[in-house]
Amino acid sequence: MPFNIRQLRYAIAAADHGSFYRAARALDVEQSTLSRAILKLERSIGMPIFERSRAGVTMTLAGVAFIRGAKPMVATADRMVAMMRAAGQGHAGGLVLGHNNSVSAGNLRATLMSWHDAHPDVEVDCVEADRSVLLAGLDRGEIDIAILMGSPEHNGFRCEPLWSERMLVALPALHKYSEWDVVHWTDLRSEHFLLPAADPGPEIRDMLLGRLAIAGGKLDIRMSRASRETVLSILGGSSGVSIVCEGSTGAIYPDVVYRPIHGEQGPALTGYSGCWRDDNGNPALRRFLGFIKARYALSFDFSQRFQ
Repeated sequence: MPFNIRQLRYAIAAADHGSFYRAARALDVEQSTLSRAILKLERSIGMPIFERSRAGVTMTLAGVAFIRGAKPMVATADRMVAMMRAAGQGHAGGLVLGHNNSVSAGNLRATLMSWHDAHPDVEVDCVEADRSVLLAGLDRGEIDIAILMGSPEHNGFRCEPLWSERMLVALPALHKYSEWDVVHWTDLRSEHFLLPAADPGPEIRDMLLGRLAIAGGKLDIRMSRASRETVLSILGGSSGVSIVCEGSTGAIYPDVVYRPIHGEQGPALTGYSGCWRDDNGNPALRRFLGFIKARYALSFDFSQRFQ
């Protein structure tokens, strides 16, 4: 016997509330209706999701795994329904945009702000995650477009360069370079670098290795399991430095300053690319791609790919 989205929604509510009674009240349905639907769901999957008692319900080990998998299914179904309703009303619907870097400043933030002003009818849902998670979301159709640092290549996706942003060094306020207007790559060879292990830390690490490789030497780079925000928060009290993209510089951290990095050819830049599926027919994606193309005077063609 197959199960349906309504049964999943009831089970998720019961898991969140720890009670069939409270879940039924939250969903405005009869408790008996919710209880029967969950029982049918358990029978259809062949295992109990909940252990029932007078105090309420608790999830079984199998139930924890099942609910974890059910939540993105329900969220995807909700987005599909919302998109179809919006399309039926003549609107563009919603856009799910993934990114793996901060949007406290920089081109992505400016683009999103301008897009909202020009297209208030389109709701943009931003997802920040590592590159692998975003690409998997694109593959499953859960994300419409992912904007990533660098020039990613992935079979099945269309990836086009969008813009470039400056690279900056984040320094403790008492660091000797904090008084400088510009820091060069060669100035940083002897520094202790602290980077997040999550995106975009690994890509910045690879950039450092390429820029500062020393014959017979080894760069002092520590990859922290803390978030990008935590790395910058503790930087002011350490002797280390970090490397950030321009999009991260809108956030202010105690005793931390940013200084632009220059190389032999001038300011150090990193590129950003947009990736999407050619078979994504979301009209909001077409509008967004057209908006970016015009804003940054880009030359890629996408119109025929959606036919």
